[in-house]
Amino acid sequence: MEFDFSPVVDSWRYLLDGVGISLMLSVWTMLGSLALGAAVGLGRVYGSAWLRVPLVFYIDTMRSIPVLVVLVWIYFAMPLLTGLNLSPFWSAAVALSLHIAAYVAEIIRAGIQSVREGQTRAGLALGMSTAQVVRVIVLPQALVRMLPAFGSIVSVTIKDTAIASVIAVPELLRRSETLAGQSFRPIEVFTAAMLIYFLLLVPATRLIDLLYRRVAHLGRS
Repeated sequence: MEFDFSPVVDSWRYLLDGVGISLMLSVWTMLGSLALGAAVGLGRVYGSAWLRVPLVFYIDTMRSIPVLVVLVWIYFAMPLLTGLNLSPFWSAAVALSLHIAAYVAEIIRAGIQSVREGQTRAGLALGMSTAQVVRVIVLPQALVRMLPAFGSIVSVTIKDTAIASVIAVPELLRRSETLAGQSFRPIEVFTAAMLIYFLLLVPATRLIDLLYRRVAHLGRS
């Protein structure tokens, strides 16, 4: 079998545009999932008992349903129920954010609960409010402990953008499928796509690991 990567070389701008869309979708998804996940995680730890029930239900639901099902539901079913039509890009961003936020919430909950309760009691004994204790004592330590898990979230987010190809978001995988169909060189095209994902993910995860090693001492108590 002969390999011919000329279609990849000739269409590098086309694929690069797909990489840009994948990264843009990743950024919006990470912003959305971090904001929602932080709200859900903090609400689960510090919220009232009645608030925790729907939050736990949301987390369990999103972790039980495949992200592809969430994506298809947001894009095809939600407009029929609500009349709200989102573009493929924003449908993917919303679906991925809702799904990944459940995992972010659990990371935040575990990080906060890993800080010894004695530190919270000490802060309250010094006259600090609960909000001050969380902001000044708990979160700085918890965030450091969350870094390795957040590295995994970054990796999963970038990889999951490939699922958006099923609703015609022109990200890297979708453009690779188009190019493979036009060039009849699926092995070469998808090998190139796989290499691109590798080159995107490995530096990102390694940088987060490096950052964690530098600041790990700040999370010890």
